[in-house]
Amino acid sequence: MKGLFYSLVAATVLVAPVQAQSPGGTLAKIKETGEIRLGHRDVSVPFSYLDDNQKPIGFAMDLCTRIVDAVKVELKLPSIQTKLQPIQLSTQIPLIQNGTIDIVCGPATNTLERQKVVAFSDTIFVSSIRAVVRKDAPIKAFEDLNEKPVSLTTGSTSIALLASRAQEKKFQTKNVLSADHAASFLALTTGRSEAFVMDDILLASLIANSANPDDWRIIDDSLRTEPYGLIIRKDDPEFKALVDRTLVAMMQGKEFGELYAKWFMTPIPPKNVNLKFPMTAPLKEAVTNPNDKGV
Repeated sequence: MKGLFYSLVAATVLVAPVQAQSPGGTLAKIKETGEIRLGHRDVSVPFSYLDDNQKPIGFAMDLCTRIVDAVKVELKLPSIQTKLQPIQLSTQIPLIQNGTIDIVCGPATNTLERQKVVAFSDTIFVSSIRAVVRKDAPIKAFEDLNEKPVSLTTGSTSIALLASRAQEKKFQTKNVLSADHAASFLALTTGRSEAFVMDDILLASLIANSANPDDWRIIDDSLRTEPYGLIIRKDDPEFKALVDRTLVAMMQGKEFGELYAKWFMTPIPPKNVNLKFPMTAPLKEAVTNPNDKGV
């Protein structure tokens, strides 16, 4: 019996590593179905948006393409079918949770609250929550928006942040909610609001692609600095490790910097507008020391 016991223990020791290496979670799902499902945005320039042919393109889409390539190598699959699913701010987390998509390829703020239900990749961008107003508007700080209509996108972190500042500084705004950033900006440009509060890079892209970019300016006042990550399912360490490993390899090499320059520092489709948005100090720090810390 003693010899049999040791044989069983030895067999267990030999088998355990093999079991640990088999893919689980998202990777198992991809291997079984032969497809990976990417969630993309329609108007989040330059991260994830549609070109003239209605094809999703952008910085986050390029990062996801590299991740798909890494999945192929990991699973030893010559090809994987990529399914594209349009998403909005309000639907991105539910679609991850119910398995409709495997990864959100777009700008998503990594917050401690969201981390309760989903996971995030290492930081791919760092933004600042500010407001765009008419160039000649007498608005320099958020307190100047007292009693004024303000555009906000449903599901964005800007809503709670503005409410918190308003409570702290004792002012009130008349919130104008829209389903996406384009509609929020349209409310501003058509006079239905006097400011649009959102991440500075998204505001910069909306201004750059507008009919009259010189009519608008972004105020210096900021509600918060926010890290962006790619959203994936919670409690899936194997897939998260692959995603982070892929991003870190790009950051340590030249590819991440080259992709950043492609989308933020050179003319981009469909209008060949240059956002002229160099890497900020917080983003450089996140690239030098990759992490998935939320706010």
